Amino acid sequence: MTPKTLAYLGPRGTFSEEAAVLYDPEAERLPYSSIRDVAMAAESGETDEAVVPIENSIEGSVNMTLDYLIHDATLSIVSEVILPIRQCLIVAEGMRREDIKTVRSHPQALAQCRHYLERNFPKAQLVASLSTAGAIEEALRQNGTTAAIASRRAAQLFGATILEEGIADTPNDTTRFVALGRSKPGPTGNDKTSTCFGFEEDAPGLLYDVLGEFANRSINLAKIESRPTRHELGRYVFLVDMTGHRQEDLMKETLQAVEGHVSTLKIFGSYPKFTAPT
Repeated sequence: MTPKTLAYLGPRGTFSEEAAVLYDPEAERLPYSSIRDVAMAAESGETDEAVVPIENSIEGSVNMTLDYLIHDATLSIVSEVILPIRQCLIVAEGMRREDIKTVRSHPQALAQCRHYLERNFPKAQLVASLSTAGAIEEALRQNGTTAAIASRRAAQLFGATILEEGIADTPNDTTRFVALGRSKPGPTGNDKTSTCFGFEEDAPGLLYDVLGEFANRSINLAKIESRPTRHELGRYVFLVDMTGHRQEDLMKETLQAVEGHVSTLKIFGSYPKFTAPT
């Protein structure tokens, strides 16, 4: 049997690759250079599925992923993975803390370590990279004054030195990833459904009426947020994660009722809630 192919945000050693391994350790993993490229690999059929980050416990949602789901996706969310993030300060062999003048990493990682960097390297230049693992590659090519923030595994893959582990400002830092594909997982009894909706015009009580449809049926909302529509300042799309599966009768009834209040409704997918391996 041919293994599944999975696109992820590369290069090797990123937290996205760790999430892909956790999702399907048997899959063939193919790295891409941006979140959009990862998604489009699965959209085009280059890979069977894609794994992308969608939210972080410190920095919130990954807007590039949300915008893809809202505006471009024909794929569905088929699963989720929740990964603890342990950031490390990484340098070339022989470098010391006092040598560091620049720190590179993905913008999310730099934000997750903001206070640590302000305390320990207040004069260092912070430079954004496309990925945490890519930041190590870039740092190793520099002149011995650049550090990177990335994972322990990435440091090992690139032969770099870890100066300090667990440098994130919040110790329980976690990132949620979703797998995107064309399958439609059936109900498991422990599921989540992700949607977005919008309104044709602005008026008092519109959002209240929609939320009431969930509340009146005792459907728990795990998350609700908004993103600009891109069409007009002050107009938003609302994104909701809720407990339950779209094939269940109560959820069907609720989504049908919601449709009566909104101008657009898009279901990103119904999928099993993540359960950490034992």
